[in-house]
Amino acid sequence: MELIRGLVNLKPRHRGCAASIGNYDGVHLGHQHVLKELVSRARERSLAAAVVVFEPTPQEYFAAAEPPARLMNFCEKWPALAECGVDRIVCLRFNRTLAEMPAGRFIERVLIHGLGVRHLVVGDDFRFGRDRAGDFALLKAAGADYGFEVAGARTLTAAGERVSSSRIREYLAAGKLDSAAGLLGLPFSLSGRVVYGDRLGHTLGFPTANIPLRRRVSPVHGIFVAAVHGIGGTSRYGAAYVGSRPALSGQRVMLEVYVFDFTGELYGQRLQVELLHQLRGDARFENLEALKAQMARDVGAARAWLKQRGMD
Repeated sequence: MELIRGLVNLKPRHRGCAASIGNYDGVHLGHQHVLKELVSRARERSLAAAVVVFEPTPQEYFAAAEPPARLMNFCEKWPALAECGVDRIVCLRFNRTLAEMPAGRFIERVLIHGLGVRHLVVGDDFRFGRDRAGDFALLKAAGADYGFEVAGARTLTAAGERVSSSRIREYLAAGKLDSAAGLLGLPFSLSGRVVYGDRLGHTLGFPTANIPLRRRVSPVHGIFVAAVHGIGGTSRYGAAYVGSRPALSGQRVMLEVYVFDFTGELYGQRLQVELLHQLRGDARFENLEALKAQMARDVGAARAWLKQRGMD
C-alpha cells in the first residue's frame, strides 16, 4: 500500500481513483463496511482504492486542550487499512488552512484537482468543510457537476446499536473489553516498539517490555490480561499495564507488558498487545514493596483468568 503525505505529493498517476474520506479511528466494523464497499466498487471499475485521512484528527485539532482518546495511532491504522484492501492512503495535515476551507473549496482542491476522483464512498452521516457545512447532498450535487459517482454506506449496527468509534471509547473507558471487541471485530490492541526503560520491573521481579503509545490520550488505563504477538512468530500471554505510573510520579502514558514464562531481550521489536480482560484500574502505592505485592497479585489473577478459559 502506498502512503501519500499531503496534496503536494500527489502525482499525475494518482489521478482517477475510487476514494473515501474519514478519520477511520479503530477501523471498526462500521469502517470495514464502508471500505468493503469502496474496494468492491474500485475493483469493478479498475480503479485504485484510496482513503483520505487527517493528522491530527479534526477532533484533536479543535479540542487541543482535551483531545479525545485515540483507538489507533497512525502506525496502527496503516496495516488495518491495508488488510481491508486499500491501495493508497492520502494523509492530509489538519491545520488552520484545512479547518477554515469551505466545503466547496475542499471538493475542488482535494477531490477534483488533487485526486481526480471517479467514485466516492462515504458514510451517510459524513460532514466536512468549514463549520461542517458539507454533507452527502453537497457531494452528490458536486458529483453531478464534475462527473464522479457518489455512494453512501449506511451506518452499521451490531446487537442493536450503532457501531462508532465514540461508542467503542466509552466501552473501553468502562473496562467493557468484550463489548468493545464486538464493535471492533477483534480484541482491542495496542502496538509499538519496545524501548529501554528504568528496569524497575526487573528489580521487582517482573521484567516488562516498555512501549510508548504514540498518542496524546489513551482510551484505556489499568491492568489487563493480555495476548502478546510478535515474539518469534508465536503468541504468548501476559499481564499488561497502561498508565503513567502514578506510584512513581510518571508523566507519560506507557504500555508495559510482563510476558509470562519468557526470558530474553525484546528491545527494538515491534509487539502487538491485545487486551483481553481488565483486572483493575490504575492506582497509587505507598512504597515499592506495596507495588511489588500488588504486581504479584495481578500476575496471579491474570494466570487464573487464562487457566479458567484453557488459555494458559
